[in-house]
Amino acid sequence: MKKKILVAALAGVMAFSMTACGSKKAETEAPATEATTAAAEAETEEKATEAESETQAAEAESETSSAAQSETETTTAANGDYKIAMVTDSGDITDQSFNQTTYEACKAFAEANGVDFNYYKPDSDSDEARIAAVDQACAEGYNIIVLPGYLFGATLREESPAYPDVKFIALDMSEADLRGDQADVDLSEVYNTENTYCAIYQEELPGYMAGYAAVKMGYKHLGFLGGMSVPAVIRYGFGFVQGANAAAVELGIEGEVTVEYAYGGQFYGDADITAAMDTWYSTNGVEVVFACGGGIYTSAAEAAAKVGGKVIGVDSDQAPVIDAYGEGMTVTSAMKGLAPTVNTLLSAIVLEDTWADYVGKIDNLGLVSENPEENYVQLPLESTQWSDTFTQDDYKALVASMVAGDVTVDNGIETMPETAITVNDLGNIK
Repeated sequence: MKKKILVAALAGVMAFSMTACGSKKAETEAPATEATTAAAEAETEEKATEAESETQAAEAESETSSAAQSETETTTAANGDYKIAMVTDSGDITDQSFNQTTYEACKAFAEANGVDFNYYKPDSDSDEARIAAVDQACAEGYNIIVLPGYLFGATLREESPAYPDVKFIALDMSEADLRGDQADVDLSEVYNTENTYCAIYQEELPGYMAGYAAVKMGYKHLGFLGGMSVPAVIRYGFGFVQGANAAAVELGIEGEVTVEYAYGGQFYGDADITAAMDTWYSTNGVEVVFACGGGIYTSAAEAAAKVGGKVIGVDSDQAPVIDAYGEGMTVTSAMKGLAPTVNTLLSAIVLEDTWADYVGKIDNLGLVSENPEENYVQLPLESTQWSDTFTQDDYKALVASMVAGDVTVDNGIETMPETAITVNDLGNIK
């Protein structure tokens, strides 16, 4: 456009000059023709420039599109290099606990990112069967193996050195679980630290939250039913006792709150444990039991259903399965963030190429944010039975205090915490 204006101005000046000099018509017409030609040439040049710009823009767009396509193809190809397998421990993928939560998280990630996924269920509850399941997964080309639970200690000792090119993600796997009876050996000699990541959870924290919430909601006679007295279960239980005690002290009712405390000696319910729970609920007046250990919740739920009692779930949001015994039976669940852990590690391997930041570690996961849903331990916002005396906002304030360090929870497992409330330590039911 600037060229057109300049040419027009020059043509006007030339015409004015020739009229003033009384030039011949031929002479007058000649410059006019030159000006017109110049204008035409300028316009042609501008159109050519515009066409060239459009061509360059199209080429740039094409290059961008090609780059995006190339990036997509590269990502797809990278994802195609991985195959994710999950192996169940002693349960299955419908246990409403460790296995199901891990399975659903792996499956959702794989579907969202175009990665092949499969799960394997060992044919028995034994180290040999779990090792055989991992062997099968590796033989079928799966190179990311997710193992939920401490029962895979022997499996990792055997399989991580045997398959150095496979990446192992072990959930709830402590150093003690990994070592087995090899206490005096360097850890790198126990299992392959160069292809394995392990996560454990600060169970005392969600245990504390559950005990605190229960007392704040108005329950005064509580029970803790653990599975086996292994470290994770003990931390849950001791945290529960500490939380109940803290809430009672805050309310000034420590003399009115009692906790019955026992282990079932196994991770499943049966007639003997249900009978013990009948005594707790029906005879002793227990209002709510924190059932902590695999399928042992069945005994608590069966007994609670007879008298309208309540249950607290563990590891995952167990409201769907516990409430099947009685509508509204589940007060809350003390949860480990299995799904966030799975997502973080699979993303590091498949999407972000940051596996090196995690491999070889045994991370102790807990609270990382004042936002409860971002933490690796929490209560479920959806299914917890919030009340006027303990609201979601009260829970969020508790989490913020714990993150800030204003509220601390002892993670020791040697002796029962000292409390102002009454705790009846009944040992093992079986």
